[in-house]
Amino acid sequence: MYRQVRPYVEDVLQTPETGDFSAGAAPGKSRYRVVAWNLERGIEYEGQLKEFQAHPYLTSADVFLLTETDVGMARSGNRNIARGLARELALHYAFTPCYLNLAKGAGVENDAGGRNELGLHGNAILSRYPIRNARPVFLENGRDKMRGREKRLGRQTAAAAEIEFPNAELTVCSVHLDAQSRRRHRRDQMRDVLDGLGGAGPAVIGGDWNTTTFNSSSALRAIMGFWRRVFMGPGHVIENHFLRPYAWFERELFELLETRGFDWRRANSLDERTTSYDVDDVKTHKNLREWVPAWCFDFIRWSLRRHGGKCPLKIDWFATRGVEAADPVVLHEFREGRKPLSDHDAIGIDILVGESPQTEKL
Repeated sequence: MYRQVRPYVEDVLQTPETGDFSAGAAPGKSRYRVVAWNLERGIEYEGQLKEFQAHPYLTSADVFLLTETDVGMARSGNRNIARGLARELALHYAFTPCYLNLAKGAGVENDAGGRNELGLHGNAILSRYPIRNARPVFLENGRDKMRGREKRLGRQTAAAAEIEFPNAELTVCSVHLDAQSRRRHRRDQMRDVLDGLGGAGPAVIGGDWNTTTFNSSSALRAIMGFWRRVFMGPGHVIENHFLRPYAWFERELFELLETRGFDWRRANSLDERTTSYDVDDVKTHKNLREWVPAWCFDFIRWSLRRHGGKCPLKIDWFATRGVEAADPVVLHEFREGRKPLSDHDAIGIDILVGESPQTEKL
Protein backbone atom coordinates (compact mmCIF):
# COMPACT_ATOMS: atom_id res chain seq x y z
CA MET A 1 0.00 0.00 0.00
CA TYR A 2 2.77 2.44 0.89
CA ARG A 3 4.53 1.84 -2.43
CA GLN A 4 1.28 2.77 -4.16
CA VAL A 5 0.65 5.99 -2.23
CA ARG A 6 4.27 7.09 -1.78
CA PRO A 7 4.36 9.47 -4.80
CA TYR A 8 1.24 11.26 -3.54
CA VAL A 9 2.52 11.48 0.03
CA GLU A 10 5.86 12.88 -1.11
CA ASP A 11 4.13 15.40 -3.38
CA VAL A 12 2.04 16.67 -0.47
CA LEU A 13 5.01 16.86 1.93
CA GLN A 14 7.15 18.75 -0.60
CA THR A 15 4.55 21.35 -1.59
CA PRO A 16 3.95 24.51 0.48
CA GLU A 17 0.40 25.83 0.80
CA THR A 18 0.15 29.58 0.26
CA GLY A 19 -2.64 32.12 0.32
CA ASP A 20 -3.47 35.81 0.59
CA PHE A 21 -6.24 37.14 2.83
CA SER A 22 -4.81 40.65 3.06
CA ALA A 23 -7.16 43.59 2.59
CA GLY A 24 -4.64 45.64 0.59
CA ALA A 25 -1.08 46.89 0.50
CA ALA A 26 0.39 47.65 3.92
CA PRO A 27 2.50 50.83 4.24
CA GLY A 28 6.28 50.83 4.54
CA LYS A 29 7.91 51.50 7.90
CA SER A 30 11.35 52.19 9.35
CA ARG A 31 11.19 49.02 11.45
CA TYR A 32 9.30 45.75 11.16
CA ARG A 33 8.31 43.48 14.02
CA VAL A 34 8.88 39.72 13.80
CA VAL A 35 7.32 37.22 16.25
CA ALA A 36 8.24 33.54 16.55
CA TRP A 37 5.92 31.23 18.46
CA ASN A 38 5.57 27.47 18.82
CA LEU A 39 1.78 27.12 18.81
CA GLU A 40 1.83 23.56 20.19
CA ARG A 41 -0.19 22.24 17.24
CA GLY A 42 -2.84 24.97 17.58
CA ILE A 43 -4.66 22.97 20.24
CA GLU A 44 -5.65 26.24 21.96
CA TYR A 45 -6.56 27.90 18.68
CA GLU A 46 -9.46 30.02 19.93
CA GLY A 47 -7.45 31.48 22.80
CA GLN A 48 -4.46 32.07 20.54
CA LEU A 49 -6.62 33.84 17.96
CA LYS A 50 -8.00 36.19 20.61
CA GLU A 51 -4.47 37.15 21.62
CA PHE A 52 -3.40 37.65 18.00
CA GLN A 53 -6.39 40.00 17.62
CA ALA A 54 -6.03 41.93 20.88
CA HIS A 55 -2.57 41.71 22.45
CA PRO A 56 -0.69 45.01 21.85
CA TYR A 57 2.58 43.37 20.86
CA LEU A 58 1.04 40.76 18.56
CA THR A 59 -1.25 43.26 16.84
CA SER A 60 1.78 45.41 16.04
CA ALA A 61 3.75 42.51 14.51
CA ASP A 62 4.36 42.32 10.76
CA VAL A 63 5.70 38.78 10.33
CA PHE A 64 4.96 35.62 12.31
CA LEU A 65 7.25 32.57 12.23
CA LEU A 66 5.03 29.80 13.58
CA THR A 67 6.12 26.27 14.44
CA GLU A 68 3.93 23.25 15.19
CA THR A 69 0.86 24.09 13.13
CA ASP A 70 -1.66 21.40 12.18
CA VAL A 71 -3.87 20.80 9.18
CA GLY A 72 -6.71 18.33 9.71
CA MET A 73 -5.64 16.87 13.07
CA ALA A 74 -8.24 15.84 15.63
CA ARG A 75 -6.15 17.27 18.48
CA SER A 76 -6.54 20.80 17.04
CA GLY A 77 -10.16 20.50 15.93
CA ASN A 78 -9.27 19.41 12.39
CA ARG A 79 -8.51 23.03 11.53
CA ASN A 80 -5.99 24.39 9.09
CA ILE A 81 -4.24 26.46 11.76
CA ALA A 82 -2.05 28.69 9.58
CA ARG A 83 -4.77 29.37 7.03
CA GLY A 84 -7.36 30.01 9.75
CA LEU A 85 -5.16 32.57 11.48
CA ALA A 86 -4.26 34.25 8.19
CA ARG A 87 -7.93 34.51 7.24
CA GLU A 88 -9.01 35.96 10.58
CA LEU A 89 -6.05 38.37 10.75
CA ALA A 90 -6.14 39.37 7.05
CA LEU A 91 -2.59 38.19 6.32
CA HIS A 92 -0.57 36.43 3.66
CA TYR A 93 0.51 32.93 4.67
CA ALA A 94 2.69 29.99 3.68
CA PHE A 95 2.48 26.57 5.33
CA THR A 96 5.18 23.93 4.82
CA PRO A 97 4.22 20.36 5.78
CA CYS A 98 6.64 18.21 7.77
CA TYR A 99 4.69 15.06 8.59
CA LEU A 100 1.69 13.03 7.60
CA ASN A 101 0.52 11.69 10.95
CA LEU A 102 -0.78 8.14 11.07
CA ALA A 103 -1.92 8.59 14.67
CA LYS A 104 -3.62 11.33 16.67
CA GLY A 105 -0.39 12.44 18.25
CA ALA A 106 1.63 11.95 21.43
CA GLY A 107 0.58 11.64 25.06
CA VAL A 108 -2.72 13.35 25.86
CA GLU A 109 -3.25 14.12 22.18
CA ASN A 110 -4.35 10.51 21.72
CA ASP A 111 -7.36 11.30 23.92
CA ALA A 112 -8.72 13.84 21.43
CA GLY A 113 -12.21 13.03 20.19
CA GLY A 114 -12.91 12.19 16.57
CA ARG A 115 -10.35 11.26 13.97
CA ASN A 116 -7.83 13.03 11.79
CA GLU A 117 -9.44 14.34 8.62
CA LEU A 118 -6.07 14.87 6.94
CA GLY A 119 -3.20 14.50 9.42
CA LEU A 120 -0.65 17.13 8.33
CA HIS A 121 1.69 18.96 10.67
CA GLY A 122 4.29 21.59 9.84
CA ASN A 123 5.63 25.13 10.12
CA ALA A 124 4.31 28.41 8.76
CA ILE A 125 4.97 32.04 7.91
CA LEU A 126 2.29 34.75 8.20
CA SER A 127 2.88 38.31 7.01
CA ARG A 128 1.18 41.66 6.48
CA TYR A 129 3.30 41.98 3.35
CA PRO A 130 3.51 39.74 0.26
CA ILE A 131 5.29 36.39 0.67
CA ARG A 132 7.42 35.40 -2.31
CA ASN A 133 9.18 32.16 -3.20
CA ALA A 134 7.77 30.10 -0.31
CA ARG A 135 9.81 26.90 -0.17
CA PRO A 136 10.64 23.97 2.11
CA VAL A 137 14.09 23.40 3.59
CA PHE A 138 14.33 19.70 4.39
CA LEU A 139 16.14 18.51 7.53
CA GLU A 140 17.34 15.01 8.32
CA ASN A 141 15.38 13.09 10.94
CA GLY A 142 16.95 12.64 14.36
CA ARG A 143 15.19 9.31 14.89
CA ASP A 144 12.85 6.95 13.08
CA LYS A 145 9.44 8.64 13.07
CA MET A 146 7.71 5.26 12.76
CA ARG A 147 9.02 4.22 16.18
CA GLY A 148 6.92 4.97 19.22
CA ARG A 149 3.22 5.62 19.51
CA GLU A 150 3.09 8.68 17.26
CA LYS A 151 3.85 7.24 13.84
CA ARG A 152 4.56 9.75 11.08
CA LEU A 153 5.71 9.87 7.49
CA GLY A 154 8.06 12.70 6.60
CA ARG A 155 10.79 14.76 8.22
CA GLN A 156 11.27 18.06 9.93
CA THR A 157 11.06 20.87 7.37
CA ALA A 158 11.74 24.57 7.78
CA ALA A 159 9.50 27.11 6.03
CA ALA A 160 11.49 29.71 4.08
CA ALA A 161 10.36 32.67 1.96
CA GLU A 162 11.07 36.27 1.02
CA ILE A 163 8.95 39.03 2.54
CA GLU A 164 8.42 41.92 0.14
CA PHE A 165 8.32 45.08 2.24
CA PRO A 166 7.73 48.36 0.36
CA ASN A 167 11.28 49.50 1.13
CA ALA A 168 13.16 46.20 1.54
CA GLU A 169 13.15 42.47 0.93
CA LEU A 170 13.90 40.07 3.75
CA THR A 171 14.41 36.32 3.74
CA VAL A 172 12.70 34.66 6.70
CA CYS A 173 12.72 31.08 7.93
CA SER A 174 10.51 29.35 10.50
CA VAL A 175 12.67 26.63 12.04
CA HIS A 176 11.83 23.75 14.35
CA LEU A 177 14.76 21.50 15.22
CA ASP A 178 14.18 17.94 16.44
CA ALA A 179 13.62 17.45 20.16
CA GLN A 180 14.47 13.75 20.32
CA SER A 181 17.94 14.07 18.85
CA ARG A 182 21.60 14.52 19.64
CA ARG A 183 23.08 17.99 20.11
CA ARG A 184 25.28 17.43 17.07
CA HIS A 185 22.22 16.46 15.05
CA ARG A 186 20.53 19.74 15.95
CA ARG A 187 23.66 21.55 14.83
CA ASP A 188 23.60 19.61 11.56
CA GLN A 189 19.92 20.48 11.06
CA MET A 190 20.79 24.16 11.50
CA ARG A 191 23.57 23.70 8.94
CA ASP A 192 20.94 22.37 6.52
CA VAL A 193 18.82 25.45 7.20
CA LEU A 194 21.73 27.79 6.48
CA ASP A 195 22.66 25.88 3.34
CA GLY A 196 19.06 26.11 2.17
CA LEU A 197 18.93 29.88 2.67
CA GLY A 198 22.15 30.60 0.80
CA GLY A 199 25.09 32.72 1.85
CA ALA A 200 24.02 36.28 1.04
CA GLY A 201 21.32 38.83 1.72
CA PRO A 202 19.41 40.00 4.80
CA ALA A 203 17.71 37.18 6.67
CA VAL A 204 15.92 36.30 9.92
CA ILE A 205 15.71 32.77 11.29
CA GLY A 206 13.37 32.14 14.20
CA GLY A 207 11.61 29.35 16.01
CA ASP A 208 11.92 26.43 18.40
CA TRP A 209 15.49 25.10 18.25
CA ASN A 210 15.08 22.66 21.16
CA THR A 211 18.39 23.66 22.71
CA THR A 212 17.67 21.64 25.85
CA THR A 213 21.37 20.71 26.25
CA PHE A 214 20.37 17.01 26.25
CA ASN A 215 21.17 14.16 23.94
CA SER A 216 17.59 12.94 23.70
CA SER A 217 18.05 10.48 20.86
CA SER A 218 17.12 7.66 23.26
CA ALA A 219 15.73 7.28 26.77
CA LEU A 220 19.03 5.81 28.02
CA ARG A 221 21.08 8.76 26.77
CA ALA A 222 18.58 11.23 28.19
CA ILE A 223 18.65 9.51 31.60
CA MET A 224 22.45 9.47 31.64
CA GLY A 225 22.45 13.15 30.77
CA PHE A 226 19.98 13.85 33.56
CA TRP A 227 22.24 12.27 36.16
CA ARG A 228 25.25 14.17 34.85
CA ARG A 229 23.36 17.40 35.44
CA VAL A 230 22.24 16.28 38.92
CA PHE A 231 25.88 15.75 39.86
CA MET A 232 26.75 19.17 38.41
CA GLY A 233 24.06 20.68 40.67
CA PRO A 234 20.54 21.55 39.45
CA GLY A 235 20.86 25.23 40.41
CA HIS A 236 24.19 25.55 38.63
CA VAL A 237 22.88 23.80 35.51
CA ILE A 238 19.68 25.87 35.37
CA GLU A 239 21.53 29.18 35.59
CA ASN A 240 24.60 28.37 33.52
CA HIS A 241 23.37 25.83 30.98
CA PHE A 242 19.59 25.48 30.64
CA LEU A 243 19.27 29.25 30.29
CA ARG A 244 22.63 29.54 28.50
CA PRO A 245 22.81 26.56 26.15
CA TYR A 246 25.29 28.48 24.01
CA ALA A 247 27.83 28.45 26.85
CA TRP A 248 28.80 24.78 26.53
CA PHE A 249 26.42 21.96 25.59
CA GLU A 250 24.95 23.55 22.44
CA ARG A 251 27.87 25.84 21.62
CA GLU A 252 28.58 24.20 18.23
CA LEU A 253 25.15 25.23 16.94
CA PHE A 254 25.64 28.86 17.95
CA GLU A 255 29.24 28.92 16.71
CA LEU A 256 27.98 27.66 13.35
CA LEU A 257 25.54 30.55 13.12
CA GLU A 258 28.33 33.03 13.83
CA THR A 259 30.67 31.53 11.22
CA ARG A 260 27.86 31.89 8.66
CA GLY A 261 27.40 35.57 9.48
CA PHE A 262 24.34 35.31 11.74
CA ASP A 263 24.01 37.33 14.94
CA TRP A 264 22.03 35.63 17.71
CA ARG A 265 23.34 37.60 20.69
CA ARG A 266 21.63 40.90 19.87
CA ALA A 267 18.55 39.18 18.45
CA ASN A 268 17.46 37.55 21.73
CA SER A 269 16.71 38.37 25.33
CA LEU A 270 19.59 36.29 26.62
CA ASP A 271 19.36 34.05 29.67
CA GLU A 272 15.56 34.37 29.79
CA ARG A 273 13.36 31.27 29.80
CA THR A 274 11.04 30.52 26.90
CA THR A 275 9.53 27.34 28.39
CA SER A 276 9.63 25.34 31.63
CA TYR A 277 9.40 21.74 32.71
CA ASP A 278 6.86 21.41 35.54
CA VAL A 279 6.78 18.15 37.48
CA ASP A 280 3.10 18.69 38.32
CA ASP A 281 1.97 19.25 34.73
CA VAL A 282 -0.11 16.22 33.76
CA LYS A 283 0.21 16.80 30.01
CA THR A 284 4.00 17.08 30.11
CA HIS A 285 4.26 14.01 32.33
CA LYS A 286 2.09 11.88 30.05
CA ASN A 287 3.94 12.95 26.89
CA LEU A 288 7.34 12.24 28.41
CA ARG A 289 6.13 8.97 29.89
CA GLU A 290 5.80 7.49 26.39
CA TRP A 291 9.57 7.12 26.10
CA VAL A 292 10.99 7.62 29.62
CA PRO A 293 10.45 4.96 32.35
CA ALA A 294 8.02 5.85 35.16
CA TRP A 295 10.66 5.52 37.89
CA CYS A 296 12.56 8.48 36.45
CA PHE A 297 9.92 10.98 37.51
CA ASP A 298 10.52 10.54 41.24
CA PHE A 299 14.16 11.47 40.68
CA ILE A 300 13.20 14.47 38.54
CA ARG A 301 10.86 15.68 41.28
CA TRP A 302 13.61 15.20 43.87
CA SER A 303 16.18 17.10 41.80
CA LEU A 304 13.83 20.10 41.45
CA ARG A 305 12.61 20.11 45.05
CA ARG A 306 14.45 23.38 45.77
CA HIS A 307 13.23 25.03 42.58
CA GLY A 308 9.48 24.77 43.07
CA GLY A 309 9.29 21.68 40.89
CA LYS A 310 10.01 23.76 37.80
CA CYS A 311 12.98 23.83 35.46
CA PRO A 312 13.25 26.85 33.12
CA LEU A 313 14.74 26.35 29.66
CA LYS A 314 15.67 28.64 26.80
CA ILE A 315 14.94 26.86 23.54
CA ASP A 316 13.31 29.51 21.29
CA TRP A 317 15.63 31.80 19.33
CA PHE A 318 16.19 34.33 16.57
CA ALA A 319 19.27 34.85 14.42
CA THR A 320 19.75 37.68 11.92
CA ARG A 321 22.04 38.38 8.99
CA GLY A 322 22.58 41.68 7.18
CA VAL A 323 20.05 43.58 9.29
CA GLU A 324 20.04 45.15 12.73
CA ALA A 325 17.79 43.61 15.38
CA ALA A 326 16.47 45.70 18.26
CA ASP A 327 14.41 45.30 21.42
CA PRO A 328 14.15 41.50 21.75
CA VAL A 329 11.38 40.32 24.08
CA VAL A 330 9.96 37.14 25.59
CA LEU A 331 6.20 37.17 26.17
CA HIS A 332 5.49 34.99 29.22
CA GLU A 333 1.86 36.05 29.60
CA PHE A 334 0.49 33.47 27.18
CA ARG A 335 1.84 30.60 29.27
CA GLU A 336 2.39 31.64 32.88
CA GLY A 337 -0.20 32.59 35.48
CA ARG A 338 -3.12 31.31 33.39
CA LYS A 339 -4.29 28.32 31.39
CA PRO A 340 -1.37 28.05 28.93
CA LEU A 341 -2.08 28.79 25.29
CA SER A 342 1.09 26.87 24.38
CA ASP A 343 3.97 25.13 26.10
CA HIS A 344 6.27 27.82 24.67
CA ASP A 345 6.50 31.58 25.14
CA ALA A 346 6.31 33.80 22.09
CA ILE A 347 9.47 35.79 21.29
CA GLY A 348 9.82 38.98 19.28
CA ILE A 349 12.31 41.41 17.74
CA ASP A 350 12.22 44.57 15.66
CA ILE A 351 14.16 44.68 12.38
CA LEU A 352 15.45 48.16 11.59
CA VAL A 353 15.11 49.51 8.06
CA GLY A 354 16.17 53.09 7.43
CA GLU A 355 17.52 53.52 10.98
CA SER A 356 20.24 50.91 10.52
CA PRO A 357 23.77 51.57 9.19
CA GLN A 358 23.30 48.36 7.18
CA THR A 359 20.22 49.62 5.33
CA GLU A 360 22.15 49.96 2.06
CA LYS A 361 22.48 46.17 1.98
CA LEU A 362 18.72 45.87 1.72
